[in-house]
Amino acid sequence: MPQTGPSAFDGHRPPERELLDDCVHCGFCLPTCPTYQLWGEEMDSPRGRIYLMDLAEKGEISLEGTFREHIDACLGCMACVTACPSGVQYDRLLESVRPQIERNVERDRGDALFRDAIFALFPYTRRLRAAALPGALYQQLRRIPGVAKLTSALPGRLAAMESLLPPVSVREAFARLPVFTPAVGTRRGRVALLSGCVQDVFFHRVNEATVRVLAAEGYDVLVPRDQQCCGALELHAGREETALGRARRTIARFETLDVDSVVTNVAGCGSSMKEYGHLLSDDEAWAERATAFSARVRDVHEVLAALEPVAVRHPVRGRVAYHDACHLGHAQKVRAQPRAVIRTIPEVELVDLPEAELCCGSAGIYNMVMPDAAAELGERKAANVRSVSPDVIVTANPGCLLQIGKYMADDGVPILHPVQLLDASIRGVPVPRT
Repeated sequence: MPQTGPSAFDGHRPPERELLDDCVHCGFCLPTCPTYQLWGEEMDSPRGRIYLMDLAEKGEISLEGTFREHIDACLGCMACVTACPSGVQYDRLLESVRPQIERNVERDRGDALFRDAIFALFPYTRRLRAAALPGALYQQLRRIPGVAKLTSALPGRLAAMESLLPPVSVREAFARLPVFTPAVGTRRGRVALLSGCVQDVFFHRVNEATVRVLAAEGYDVLVPRDQQCCGALELHAGREETALGRARRTIARFETLDVDSVVTNVAGCGSSMKEYGHLLSDDEAWAERATAFSARVRDVHEVLAALEPVAVRHPVRGRVAYHDACHLGHAQKVRAQPRAVIRTIPEVELVDLPEAELCCGSAGIYNMVMPDAAAELGERKAANVRSVSPDVIVTANPGCLLQIGKYMADDGVPILHPVQLLDASIRGVPVPRT
């Protein structure tokens, strides 16, 4: 079809025509797309969204209204990329379209303010630490029936944000990892750890377990004290300019370190950091540096699975359900390694989940800005988890830990990062509850 008008996209990295044309609309993506499974609407499927992109590129529709609504409704889970037999790069298309919306479409005031509030807090470790103090007090007050009743009356988005607040430990929020932790025994490598933002403040115990496990397996571990946010959360939400600024700062901080790998234990951070080379490919000053940096990024499970384990494992008896975080399994294609690492623990019975390809509904800020859809997916994921009767649930992303934890709060099943389980096995201590 000939071009019917000027493209609705601006000239900065619009979706590429070649990528749009790759989609043959076969429908193999439909069973794996969370929003299509929820609503059965063609425009809420990957091929439907690609059709909308095609229309916008040809100038037949604008980026406002219907286009924005259906793109906003996408979780960006990339299950369709895994399922597609034609190799459609939906991840690249979504990555180019979301910034177009953020630059060119004016959101209503309430939506804009809510999103601005999220990004005024979450990428900043110091602000998160400051928020931990009133957060801890609030969680104590919430035990009072009257306060709990008031919070239950909060409107949709605020209620979603409140319900996702992790258990706040002031001690944990203000703890610091050692800048250098030496390998135990013979040194087999040297790595640097991205400590993260939400991860380091609210899941500091995961970082501590990661450092201990890496050291026990023979790695020197460096944790730069002055590192900042990697930009993943903003990148996934289409806030390209600030995200790439954070990417450049992350590259500059880590590229001078004498390490074999830059390790991350957060699926979303790892997927973005591995893409820096692509994201900065048109920046002459940073393209080569970004490509070199991305080549050194490894998920912690990739590092641990690359060599035979040397640390003695103690048995952990029980059924362990593994949930594939989307940005680890679909975006990074890291699926076998976490399972291999868990199976090094004696007496663990590892079980996969039904509908494992479907997102839990976390998806960056999705469960805060699209709470109703996220709730349906969270309930569906919780039902699938319950169906395998696990003693422990493990997943490698803080958002997934919070989302699944929210919908399984009354089940009493520990929900952990895999390295916490491995750390308990190596140290011979009871499996932690959180």
